[in-house]
Amino acid sequence: MSKNNSVKGSDSMFNVFVTRKLPGSALDQLRESCNVTVHPEDRNITKAELLERVVGQDALISMLSDPVDAQVITAGKQLKVIANYAVGFNNIDVKAASQRKIPVCNTPDVLTNASADFAWALLMSTARRVIEGDTMTRNGQFTGWAPELLLGVEVYGKTLGIIGAGRIGQAVAKRALGFDMKVLYHNRSRLPHSVEEAYNMKYVDLTTLLGQADFVSLHCPLTPETKYLIGPKELASMKPTAILINTARGPVVDEAALVTALKERTIYGAGLDVFEDEPALKPGLAELPNVVLAPHIASAAVETRVKMVEMVVRDVQAALEGQKPVNLVNPEIY
Repeated sequence: MSKNNSVKGSDSMFNVFVTRKLPGSALDQLRESCNVTVHPEDRNITKAELLERVVGQDALISMLSDPVDAQVITAGKQLKVIANYAVGFNNIDVKAASQRKIPVCNTPDVLTNASADFAWALLMSTARRVIEGDTMTRNGQFTGWAPELLLGVEVYGKTLGIIGAGRIGQAVAKRALGFDMKVLYHNRSRLPHSVEEAYNMKYVDLTTLLGQADFVSLHCPLTPETKYLIGPKELASMKPTAILINTARGPVVDEAALVTALKERTIYGAGLDVFEDEPALKPGLAELPNVVLAPHIASAAVETRVKMVEMVVRDVQAALEGQKPVNLVNPEIY
């Protein structure tokens, strides 16, 4: 490691900036040895604010919505660690951080089950038109049972297609066992046979998956290769009865193309927790009845979010003490 990552003397404390108020009490532990400053307003911090706030900080605890680019990293001349309060880290210029020998950390594993649960919540809500039913009932429009009232599609025994078979994708597949579903998956590399067998998963190419799946659930990271992975061509190749679920990253889907596909009933419906230009929605999306929209809350379980804080605090402390963090995105700097 470079001198930039050396431990401070005992006569001074490290400065840590947190870009948003976090749940739980783990930050109190950090305050025992560091000067911790939390952005006072409970909203996304702007690039200009981040550039100003990062000056003089030894550690930055950032959110997925924060633009921690090369300019911000350069402004943080004292930075010794960047800990992202998320499993994803596409908001951080990892290359720029690595050039400065700054460890970049994230929070994997801990949100696997919460995210998988929520993907299923979206899937079930969309398939069985739960939100439409809730709105109808609250508005006093439910006048009694009817044979054709809000007919949806069954889930049991159908085919689930999973794109991105990492921890979360596998957890989603595991839950499909209880619905006796056929599970197809597409991934950068094939999973071990033991995993395929345990979760009844079959590896196929993307075209086959899109053409056969009744439900397509996205769990891949956002990379240059996966941006607009689902566009007009892919949507057109799906079944007209298919449902698309996205709890991965918004730009994996061409949102404008999805709006068109939903309007024209090219596919049956969609359940989205993430959006291309988050928090903004593409025109027309909010007005569609066949899409369930959630405000990026897949990991929003109390237990999960508290554990995420504990993870970033632990890794920040490790880095500031000159130790190697546990959840390291750029291990090559060591």
